[in-house]
Amino acid sequence: MKIKFFGAAREVTGSKHLITTNEGKRILLDCGMFQGKGLETDGMNRNLGFDPATIDHLILSHAHIDHSGLIPFLYKGGFRGSIICTNSTRDLCAIMLADSAHIQNLDIEWFNKKRAKQGLYPIDPLYSAEDAEECMKLFISVAFDRRFYINDKINVKFTNTGHMLGSAVVNLELIENDEKVHVAFTGDIGRPHNRILHTPSPFPQCDYLITESTYGDRLHPADMEIEAELLKIVEETCVLNKGKLIIPSFAIGRTQEIVYVLNKLFNAGKLPRIQVYVDSPLAVNATDIFRLHTDEMNEEIKASLRHDSDPFGFNTLRYITKLEESKALNSNNKPCIIISASGMLEAGRIKHHVANNISNHRNTILIVGYCTPTSLGARIQELGLREISIFGKMHRISARIAKIEAFSGHADYKEMKQFLSCQDSSKIKKTFLVHGEYETQLFYREELKKEGFESIEIPEWGEEFEF
Repeated sequence: MKIKFFGAAREVTGSKHLITTNEGKRILLDCGMFQGKGLETDGMNRNLGFDPATIDHLILSHAHIDHSGLIPFLYKGGFRGSIICTNSTRDLCAIMLADSAHIQNLDIEWFNKKRAKQGLYPIDPLYSAEDAEECMKLFISVAFDRRFYINDKINVKFTNTGHMLGSAVVNLELIENDEKVHVAFTGDIGRPHNRILHTPSPFPQCDYLITESTYGDRLHPADMEIEAELLKIVEETCVLNKGKLIIPSFAIGRTQEIVYVLNKLFNAGKLPRIQVYVDSPLAVNATDIFRLHTDEMNEEIKASLRHDSDPFGFNTLRYITKLEESKALNSNNKPCIIISASGMLEAGRIKHHVANNISNHRNTILIVGYCTPTSLGARIQELGLREISIFGKMHRISARIAKIEAFSGHADYKEMKQFLSCQDSSKIKKTFLVHGEYETQLFYREELKKEGFESIEIPEWGEEFEF
């Protein structure tokens, strides 16, 4: 068996890990898009490092674009194997991949203008809406905790990670030289106390572990007071300053969590009577999918459904899908909250909202999740930064830039170690750290060694290991 790493290798996006069995079967774990590196990102996404037509199966940990976003590109390149994931991951991919194709078509004109200034020829989008639609025919969805037999020598079981709706550890069982080999790929690991989803579940003992390390060198602040912290920012921005609160948020998971907290504040009579907008067609569709999968919700959500028929809706909340209504928010000078994708400020309507509001001292830009170091979402948080380029135009930074770490969907290093404690580390032959910055991974490797994990690799792009 060989494992070769083609993404999320010493960085946090582009998750792609290729397993080749002794009999030549090629199994790709995730097919994520690289994000957050500007013009460089396009070239990275076009260079998969392998021929898509040679892949037999793709097994998907969850639907976030940095894990699923290149599936239509894989299809465009000739992949026709099966795509195996959980039920809700399949439902989310149906809307997320179509949305990704739409965003590419909107952004490609601006991107080609930048290339023209550099004397470069124009390029086509990575894939079309048709590619995004056609690849969905290859999906096979499987319930959590049920073993699915791909053939007599390969099977997989998904166990819950609590990171987002449908997110799972890929528990892969292979028959190699008449012996069972267990490979576990954690995907992204959620926090122990998610406000919406079930707590992450233990997963079966593995021989080889591929695990994320995004927050491998940091601890989250206690999130007991998150509602009070969010309410304070709302009151300071919208009531005292009479400004707008702009929240860049991932359309899937983070947006629903923020809306749920605002819903609780509204029901308790604490939320000021201001308009709240969720300005993202993707978030609107995703919220409908959340409503369909209450089986993945925790007991708090299920209890709230007994007296609140919709935990993702309240009287002053409005979901926006039409572009004209989104643009109208720019001329609306009333205090309000605007939640829009993407969370790293790399694409979508949120970039326009930030561009139109960042120079007004009454407003607040609230960061609620992880941003890759090179992304606009990360650069906007640099201390002392006075202006920033958005859509090629410089904008003065007068708005307050705030952050609430406790909304993060990624476990910190203590929480990740707690999640991995279900494993007997002495039985793991090799551990691979992926989906993290290299300096972070070096710190996390030492933390795992304290827990008895001995053979730990931090693979580079294209690095291959044979067993």
